[in-house]
Amino acid sequence: MRLNFNRYQCRNCKNGYNELPRQEQFGTHLKAYVIYQVIELRVSQHAVGRNLGALFGLQMSATSVNCIKISATKKYEATYRSILQRIVEGPLVHVDETRVMVKGEAHYVWVFTNLEEVAYVYSNSRDASTAREVLTGFKGVLVSDFYAGYDSIDCAQQRCLIHLLRDINQDVLKEPFNVELEELAHDFARLLRPMVATVDRFGLKSYHLRKYKLAVRRFYHALSRRGYKTDVATGYKKRFEKNRDKLFTFLNHDGVPWNNNNAEHAIKAFARLRSMIGANGTPKGVREYLVLLSISETCKYKGMSFLDFLGSGEICIEAFAAARDRKRKRGAEPVNRRRVNPFPTPIE
Repeated sequence: MRLNFNRYQCRNCKNGYNELPRQEQFGTHLKAYVIYQVIELRVSQHAVGRNLGALFGLQMSATSVNCIKISATKKYEATYRSILQRIVEGPLVHVDETRVMVKGEAHYVWVFTNLEEVAYVYSNSRDASTAREVLTGFKGVLVSDFYAGYDSIDCAQQRCLIHLLRDINQDVLKEPFNVELEELAHDFARLLRPMVATVDRFGLKSYHLRKYKLAVRRFYHALSRRGYKTDVATGYKKRFEKNRDKLFTFLNHDGVPWNNNNAEHAIKAFARLRSMIGANGTPKGVREYLVLLSISETCKYKGMSFLDFLGSGEICIEAFAAARDRKRKRGAEPVNRRRVNPFPTPIE
């Protein structure tokens, strides 16, 4: 076993001595258990130290727990970068953002995810430059909400239709006697309902969804001929026309959802952790949490245990998954054994 020591020297007598870094005093599995509690179970660093003392008699302060978190972040930084790179190089990205308070100021966390991996990115503001920088070179379809900043990203896009339906329904409830808005809501629901039914039956296959492009054209033709008098109905007409090329992109592509539920699910994972970080966190500390949370959520998406991955010592998720699959395959293979009679014939 090889250990790296810090070398110190006294300012007065110049005598030197070695000291083992605090986080290196603990083994791989113990550090994995600490990170698992902080990220997966969302236990505060002070509480983790108390738990280890009560369960195992280990005296570990919150500072030691934080050192383990910092060390793990450095170890898995390359893993985090590879996750983000694979997401950008893929054919589909879901994106969303949420606010986080840091030192009393509002900052933002962006999530980029496909159907298998998740990556969180810290930003000082909600400016879309963060998303543009991350998605440099992306050639697939971007699924998002109606935040105007996404319009500056040069790629095919699909707006979340659940957001649009939710907004329309809320306004219908606010204005129950607005006949124009009610008719528009019914027309849009009538257009979308068979598409969703087809997705439920055949999946996200453009072969089965292309047939609805004619219905979309008819919907927009009827919409263009209507002259609404109420402001809310007029506003939705402009919204439909502005996003015409972004509302039904999923009809032309395989595997592109018509909603952004995937990103919203990933945002909720950070929201649960956000309350533990607290307003006294620092940008550096938030980034460290995001690196480890990205790996934790990616393990969930891939059906793997985050604790097992940390305890394995592996830094590549794909290599860990391949080793797990090989182990499962070996366990499933039949083993040819010679049958042994449990009641052998006595030797005479």
